[in-house]
Amino acid sequence: MVHHSGSIQSFKQQKGMNISKSEMVKETPLKPSRRSLPCLAQSYTYSQSLSQSASLFQSNESESQAPTSETSVSVDKGIQVRAEENKKDSVLSCSFTDLSDVCLALGKDKDYMDESEHANYDRSRLIKDSIFKDKSGPKPKRLSKNDMNYIASSGLLFKDGKKRIDYILVYRKSNIQYDRRNTFEKNLRAEGLMLEKEPAVANSDIMFIKIHIPWDTLCKYAERLNIRMPFRKKCYYNDRKSKSMGRVKRALKTIMKWMPHNPMALDKSAFPDLEESECYTGPFSRARIHHFMINNKDTFFSNATRSRIVYHVLQRTKYENGISKVGITKLINNGAYEAAFPPHEGAYQGRQSIKTHGPQNNRHLLYERWARWGMWYKHQPLDLIRRYFGEKIGLYFAWLGWYTGMLIPAAIVGLCVFFYGLFTMNTSQVSQEICAATDVVMCPLCDKNCSLHRLNDSCIYAKVTYLFDNGGTVFFAIFMAIWATVFLEFWKRRRSILTYAWDLIEWEEEEETIRPQFEAKYYQMERVNPITGKPEPHQPFSERITRLLVSVSGIFFMISLVITAVFAVVVYRLVVMERFASFNWSFVKHNWQFATSAAGVCINFVIIMMLNVVYEKVAYLLTNLEYPRTESEWENSFALKMFLFQFVNLNSSIFYIAFFLGRFVGHPGNYNKLFDRWRLEECHASGCLIDLCLQMGVIMFLKQIWNNFMELGYPLIQNWWSRHKIKRGRQDASIPQWENDWNLQPMNIHGLMDEYLEMVLQFGFTTIFVAAFPLAPLLALLNNVIEIRLDAYKFVTQWRRPLPARATDIGIWYGILEGIGILAVITNAFVIAITSDYIPRLVYEYKYGPCADQLKDSDNCLKGYVNNSLSFFNLSELGIGKTGYCRYRDYRGPPWSSKPYEFTLQYWHILAARLAFIIVFEHFVFGIKSFIAFLIPDIPQDLYDRIRREKYLVQEMMYEAELEHLQQQRKKSGQPVHHEWP
Repeated sequence: MVHHSGSIQSFKQQKGMNISKSEMVKETPLKPSRRSLPCLAQSYTYSQSLSQSASLFQSNESESQAPTSETSVSVDKGIQVRAEENKKDSVLSCSFTDLSDVCLALGKDKDYMDESEHANYDRSRLIKDSIFKDKSGPKPKRLSKNDMNYIASSGLLFKDGKKRIDYILVYRKSNIQYDRRNTFEKNLRAEGLMLEKEPAVANSDIMFIKIHIPWDTLCKYAERLNIRMPFRKKCYYNDRKSKSMGRVKRALKTIMKWMPHNPMALDKSAFPDLEESECYTGPFSRARIHHFMINNKDTFFSNATRSRIVYHVLQRTKYENGISKVGITKLINNGAYEAAFPPHEGAYQGRQSIKTHGPQNNRHLLYERWARWGMWYKHQPLDLIRRYFGEKIGLYFAWLGWYTGMLIPAAIVGLCVFFYGLFTMNTSQVSQEICAATDVVMCPLCDKNCSLHRLNDSCIYAKVTYLFDNGGTVFFAIFMAIWATVFLEFWKRRRSILTYAWDLIEWEEEEETIRPQFEAKYYQMERVNPITGKPEPHQPFSERITRLLVSVSGIFFMISLVITAVFAVVVYRLVVMERFASFNWSFVKHNWQFATSAAGVCINFVIIMMLNVVYEKVAYLLTNLEYPRTESEWENSFALKMFLFQFVNLNSSIFYIAFFLGRFVGHPGNYNKLFDRWRLEECHASGCLIDLCLQMGVIMFLKQIWNNFMELGYPLIQNWWSRHKIKRGRQDASIPQWENDWNLQPMNIHGLMDEYLEMVLQFGFTTIFVAAFPLAPLLALLNNVIEIRLDAYKFVTQWRRPLPARATDIGIWYGILEGIGILAVITNAFVIAITSDYIPRLVYEYKYGPCADQLKDSDNCLKGYVNNSLSFFNLSELGIGKTGYCRYRDYRGPPWSSKPYEFTLQYWHILAARLAFIIVFEHFVFGIKSFIAFLIPDIPQDLYDRIRREKYLVQEMMYEAELEHLQQQRKKSGQPVHHEWP
């Protein structure tokens, strides 16, 4: 390895190296170290493109001009003459070795000083070298004339047709807060941004401010924010294991060539080459700009990165004197501005076919290859989504796609369990006995209008119940518990792969700014922030606990309100079942139990949707009452409250039907009554599982339809009305892109919270009561296939472009999903043991049935089960003028026994078996879940090795590129070059 002693001494000290005089030798060609030779050999082939990087600073946008001054560089007189002679070409080339500061000096005045601590170079010498440099090398790629014309016509540039619009501010001329806006805009210009105002076409009161960030300002803030940018192509080393795996992959590729084309695969030829995913990246530095792969300065920083940098400036620019008078968010809240958003990259529908003329912009490409409904079966272009909308939204769609893909095996197994019940329904011993029981008289199910009925009247209910309560139910419940664990564990692996591919491994979220509400409340109470070292408002611990207790009390109050609403629905069912039993319509009269359940479900759904509106406002109030310090704390607190409210709201009635309906009714002659007036509702002869299935199916289906309408239908109607008003006002007006974006709906104020909340609640439906409704994964799968394209269509066509934000995971939602997975195991254990008849049938089969004394199973082991599960009651005790006996579902002694109507020994056997099953099932499933979670590492081993390898290579490449740069500098200046051999 070659080292220098002079100007590189500080660099070596940073690396922890010592310098000795014996290390100085005569000048020899620079050679790479043996450690980094495998990858540097490939990266050397790229040096020619790096040597042409300086010409990038003279692009079509003319960003070399400062906001208020012309380009000027102070050099000696002779060089100025040559510079004037070369001005015709408008090209100033900087070599690979000269690019550190000179190109950044373009567009600045002569007093500009580099803020980097590494800017130690002789500027006048570097400028001379750059001007005398040969310009015969290949020129960098630029935007074509057609692309520039399209961008200009789409309203994506300033009026000069050169400067790109990176952000849009909107305000009303009638707004009187002139001073705040003027001060804010003046400070933005002082920060290096360029502004241009233009009135709206359709509304004379609206004014747009177009913001452009020049190249030098872009570089300055990219360095401050430590934005990682590509500097070398990736190369991969092969060891023996990887070579053998390479042979296997080549063999598989050969086999796959003979297979038909996967219709779900994306056509990669239609997507742009996302080079940054195949490059080593490092924190951007202006002093080492020659290290980075700057093929085109127009595209070096993506649109998402440019918007993120502009937003960073907007959030930290003052509009008045004072500590808290900072940021565009406060100005929008104060009404000084109406909105602030990054513009879309043009229209989402092209004038010509994408197949023949290609996409006009990334938005057009996303619409044609992702958001169209015809693409419902295709994989998602996650890299392009991430580039256009940012990593946070990209991770949401990656998680949603992963969840949808994992639902496929769950839906298949659930469908198999359902079809197993369908095909064996007629051979079920229990169903056959119920359907053949024409002489078994059942006791009345209500007091006034209900009469005696035959057991075979429940034949259809028994068969439908068997569809969901059969031998495959326990297996499916265990399968779904394991599925939930596998889904979460493999998502962690998938997330790690995405964070690696999207260069988020070493990304750390910057210190968040304090919420203005928090700052205004506690501005008099300050303490030093241990991270920034600056004083900031502080919330005392005692006040924080007090506010948290008030918030928790509010949460419990709302939960009690949910329970009250469920209780009201229960009372409604008790009152209406008497009415339906004497209804004039014969269909309702003969199926009054089904009518009662269906009416209760529909009313419960209406109450759920009404309470959701109340819950959202209460959650806002309670979250604001806590005064969270930062926006992320506010979002997490609000998300947790909304989940608790909506989870209890959706599932409280389901919990009632699963574990309370028909459990405490008493027995004929001694029924338990609510308020000593209404007799508690009783399950029919085939059990209460069919009521649970109906409740889950209706709520899940109706809620998905309502959510889809509110997500897409409502914004469509609003956007249509906005376009209608524009057309009515200005018939022939040409609306620019930023005004079209203004007429779109803003992204939900909660960000992605509503999207995650909807899917997490669906995940709860899919796992918690799946033993009672095996078709839940199938309904969820069908909904999610629509949901992905619906969300894609909404983001691309109906919403303004959201700020591209960065994130490494899905946040608080992962912990909520893990909690739902644990709750699902417990709930399914109780559903199988208590709600279904699986345990009573099992006890009868091995203890009381015809196979109790046999060592082998028989097809008739459940023969007589229905008769055994029904108890006798003397009709003469009812006072209805009839004699004989009627039957009811319970395990009680007959009237002629020594202890009539008391629980029999079989009841206690069943109760003990139920409790034992719950304990065994939970421990068994939790053991399997823990074992699977232990077996599946969060990061694949090959990815872990690659990450460590690349960290090492990045350090070596940056180090040796700096050495090469400094050595060539010394060659040009005629100074001696010193070397050190490894």
